[in-house]
Amino acid sequence: MRKRPHYLAGFGSVVWLFVVGLPLYVMLVATFQSRADYAANGPLGLPENLTLDNYVNDLDNGFAQYFLNTVVVTVAVVAIVLLLVPPLAYAIVRGDGKATGRVFRLFLLGLAIPSQAVIVPMFYLINEAGLYDNLLGVILPTAAFAMPVCTLILSGVMRDITPELYEAMTVDGASPRRIFRDLVLPLSKSGLSTIVVFSSLQAWNGFLFPLVLTQSSENKVITMGLYDFQTEHGVDIPGLLAAVVLSMLPILLVYLFARRALVQGLMGVGGK
Repeated sequence: MRKRPHYLAGFGSVVWLFVVGLPLYVMLVATFQSRADYAANGPLGLPENLTLDNYVNDLDNGFAQYFLNTVVVTVAVVAIVLLLVPPLAYAIVRGDGKATGRVFRLFLLGLAIPSQAVIVPMFYLINEAGLYDNLLGVILPTAAFAMPVCTLILSGVMRDITPELYEAMTVDGASPRRIFRDLVLPLSKSGLSTIVVFSSLQAWNGFLFPLVLTQSSENKVITMGLYDFQTEHGVDIPGLLAAVVLSMLPILLVYLFARRALVQGLMGVGGK
């Protein structure tokens, strides 16, 4: 029997497509217009003369340096997280001592402390360490605040690995290091992808630490560089939206390639 079409679901899909597609249309169309054309046509108007000048001007006026700085911060944060979180999560899952539980509770406490609450002592600490107005001074606290969530996610994924697999490798004479390398890491790929995406988002979209811990234009990141499009005479909306498009492309690509593993990791089924 042929099923009748679900008109209500189809109508809802069209409405949802309009809600999602309209902001994207406004943003993308504006990036290919000059300021004069944008002011004349409005945000919903069709472009008359397409131009790439907004993208070219953004890259020529320092945005390329902001982009490079953001890449450096993001790659460094992800590297620190991947270096420290997997062995930490493995020790939490396989450890049975009181010290392990205390360390885990300490990391859970980090989830309850917002960065805004510690930004003043963080500023003094970074300043005393000689890292003020240095990308390293942004990298370290960003990685530190990403680690609690990443540890919680990855330890949950590692707990899904059945005890029988651990016992089988132990019977074969495998050391804890070999178990971690040959068993835990391969079965935790979804969790690793999740923490990569999460820490990348934290670093790429970070605003508070770059705002407080950097000053010179040489160390600006993308989120701070977007302020350059606002002047006393107004806001260069096409140029600003072109910069937003440039800034979202890399992290969007990361998400597209890792979205399935990201969902599995957050659901806690990565080890199954």
